[in-house]
Amino acid sequence: MKIVVVGAGISGCVCAYELSKKQGFYQSNPGTDTAILQLNLNQPTPNSRGLRFGNFVQIRDIINEEMEAIWNGSKSSSNAMDAAAKRGNALLRKFERANR
Repeated sequence: MKIVVVGAGISGCVCAYELSKKQGFYQSNPGTDTAILQLNLNQPTPNSRGLRFGNFVQIRDIINEEMEAIWNGSKSSSNAMDAAAKRGNALLRKFERANR
């Protein structure tokens, strides 16, 4: 399997896929590899390049951190969501620069 975009989670996902395949997981559980095979089916085009959400895990963590700040009262909902957007956008720009 080829890695067409290396970003947060993608390379780890492919490595986990390869290990599971080597250990016979997909042979014992037919169809469980469908999603990862479809994600890597074709080379990305200019129109499909943004299909993968770069740095998803890190951005999800940022959102969770900012939501926690709302729940514990240390930030207003508006301030927390503005901070989540600013921090998340910074990671997306970093991903874009790395995958041009």
